[in-house]
Amino acid sequence: MTETAHREADPRHQQLISLHVNGEAHEVLTEARRTLVDVLRHDLRLTGTHVGCEHGICGACTVLLDGAPVRACLMFAAQAEGRELRTVESLADGRELSDLQRAFGEHHGLQCGFCTPGFLMLAEGFLAERPQASKEEIREVVASNLCRCTGYQTIVEAIDDCATRRRAALQQRLDETRTDETRTDEARTDDARTDDARTDEVSADEVSKGGARTPGAVTGGTEEQEEVRCGSTARSR
Repeated sequence: MTETAHREADPRHQQLISLHVNGEAHEVLTEARRTLVDVLRHDLRLTGTHVGCEHGICGACTVLLDGAPVRACLMFAAQAEGRELRTVESLADGRELSDLQRAFGEHHGLQCGFCTPGFLMLAEGFLAERPQASKEEIREVVASNLCRCTGYQTIVEAIDDCATRRRAALQQRLDETRTDETRTDEARTDDARTDDARTDEVSADEVSKGGARTPGAVTGGTEEQEEVRCGSTARSR
């Protein structure tokens, strides 16, 4: 559907729908028959999602719906209500490209670029589900989208490289977490040993002080007996 046709739509046939796209909520007044790709491009101005065959074959319009890749040309916009949508615009952080986008550039996984947004979103959804994917699995998945320029090999290499780097980064974080936990356990053990040593020192001091008082108590008792005797003798005298 063209933007002009959308503007001339009969208001009586329109409905208000709520879409959650790239972390933001949008309300769109549209006809129930309009496809998701049309609403994304013409209403929300998210033109990174391309329109190709409009039959679900080429994959240029691929977006993520609740994390899974779908063809935006085969869905009505109203079907996406209450769901989480992500388009290619969600990958970059401002002007900072995502690791997947950088991998496509490094491996020359694009030429004309028309099909690239669809491949990026297909790969993003697939790697989220299968982070341990092999190159053969990646090749099978990307075969669902059409590219007339690259011959697919560089796209496969880009996705595989991104997956490998993500796995390495995850392993590094796990190793750092284990190291931190080990250091915490060691610190707790050292603290426990220090507390035990202090307890032993206090007990030794108490025993030492108790032993010093015992002779005094005996001596005191003796002095008291001597005083009684002296007094008794004085009284006898």
